Amino acid sequence: MAKEELLELDGIVDEVLPDNRYRVTLDNGVMVGAYASGRMRKNHIRIIAGDRVTLELSVYDLTKGRINFRHKDERSGGAAQRAAVRRR
Repeated sequence: MAKEELLELDGIVDEVLPDNRYRVTLDNGVMVGAYASGRMRKNHIRIIAGDRVTLELSVYDLTKGRINFRHKDERSGGAAQRAAVRRR
């Protein structure tokens, strides 16, 4: 499938499902099932409920998508705080 045939949309993760799958509500209110892309799994990027993500949807099946990017937010307790705990 060519890159031109994919729709890129933003949404918020509502629910974390088994087997690295997620239920995401898009900005337009539509709920879709999604999975993390290989790059996100390879780099151990964690996705939790409430995260803002960017999805790619196929024009042929608008009910399933691939999460390509997790947007950073001002949530406390990032990597710097975890590194401080490990230094003991």
